[in-house]
Amino acid sequence: MKDLRDDIFKSVMTKTVTAVIIAEEAGVVAGTAIAAEKATSLGLVVLRMSEEGKTVQKGDEIARVSGNPKQIAIAEDQLIGLVAKPSGIATATQNCVARAGPNIQIVCGAWKKMPAVLKQTIRKAIVTGGGYFRISKDPFIYLDKNYIQMLGGIKSSLQAVEHFVGYKKVVQVKGRQKDIAVEACEAARLRADIIYVDSGQPDDLRKLADVLNREGLRGRVKIAFGGNLKIEDIDRFRNMPVDILEVGRQIIDAPLLDLRLEVVEIKEA
Repeated sequence: MKDLRDDIFKSVMTKTVTAVIIAEEAGVVAGTAIAAEKATSLGLVVLRMSEEGKTVQKGDEIARVSGNPKQIAIAEDQLIGLVAKPSGIATATQNCVARAGPNIQIVCGAWKKMPAVLKQTIRKAIVTGGGYFRISKDPFIYLDKNYIQMLGGIKSSLQAVEHFVGYKKVVQVKGRQKDIAVEACEAARLRADIIYVDSGQPDDLRKLADVLNREGLRGRVKIAFGGNLKIEDIDRFRNMPVDILEVGRQIIDAPLLDLRLEVVEIKEA
């Protein structure tokens, strides 16, 4: 199909145009490395590109490129999209990290439910925002509720993976088979490394931690919590017995960082 821009710009294609991408709001920049590669592939000269993870304010310049008029028009269509959504995810992640404080790790595993073509971009944006996209940075085996049910319980599930040396064992507890604190104690006694409380009920944390402390098991495990967690709810967890918070859709569905492209200079040939 013919590109109409060839006709629209044919009388000015000898001109060199410089354009900038500007933030319309404050946030954390992500996706700029990919945007720079794309700009180069379009034949643009990249004069400036913000580094990944930079905090910007409304009106800040994120990128500056030059090229012919058609290239600049294409840049507006393609470059903004490579930065806006990842930056929204990175900004939401940083907001979560700030709210959680220094003692709680923010993770987001919801990228797994996204189309394959987006997964790497989303994972990188989460890391740029100061979070992580898995419940552990070490190799791990995740025994979720379905694994546990199919394997016949927490004990038999952990026994099934005990020969995997060098892997953290993560056990999801929901209180389906037994009281959630009893499930947690059973997992801790059997050398689980992380207990993921996926009940969505914050009160379960204190209940679970109290039982683990009484049994002398709290020091053996990290406690993770998730389940429809909202960003505005994170503050309350600062003083709770939790090491890891899993925030899913609130990060993945974060609004894109609003950006605009502006032509700032046109030079005659």
